[in-house]
Amino acid sequence: MPNTDRDLARLAARVGRHLLKARRGVATAESCTGGWIAKALTDIAGSSQWFIEGFVTYSNASKVSRLGVSPSVLRIQGAVSEATVRAMATGALKRTGAQLAVAVTGIAGPGGAMPGKPVGTVWLGWAERRGRAIRVAVQLKHFRGDRDAVRRKTVRVALKGLLDV
Repeated sequence: MPNTDRDLARLAARVGRHLLKARRGVATAESCTGGWIAKALTDIAGSSQWFIEGFVTYSNASKVSRLGVSPSVLRIQGAVSEATVRAMATGALKRTGAQLAVAVTGIAGPGGAMPGKPVGTVWLGWAERRGRAIRVAVQLKHFRGDRDAVRRKTVRVALKGLLDV
């Protein structure tokens, strides 16, 4: 499955058309990808019609202050966890006018691995606002490859997930 810059650009364009047709806006909350998802989306001409805001919350402190992730979640579950990605996705929706949000947190490497969380461990979350209700779907991935490959694969899965929300 190809994963070049051109492939990501085509996928981001599909996401943009999908969001425009559905009249929905999206926000991103990124850790391990460092803003790459937002970049892929905003590289698309006309993205201001559906891209609302992007958060790059690389540190735990920024996850707390910018997205409202509970310090106890980070302390108990860790930054790379289902609970954290759920809170990131929900926080992105609550802090923007978006109807959709995508959030990612993971270990891109080469360092940072810990027991039970090897390099390539990534949690992804997609949140959807329906009236006052927020629904969040999450997915755990274990990607192989170097730092660039892990990040690139994360961006691809994150974008594909926006087509299904």
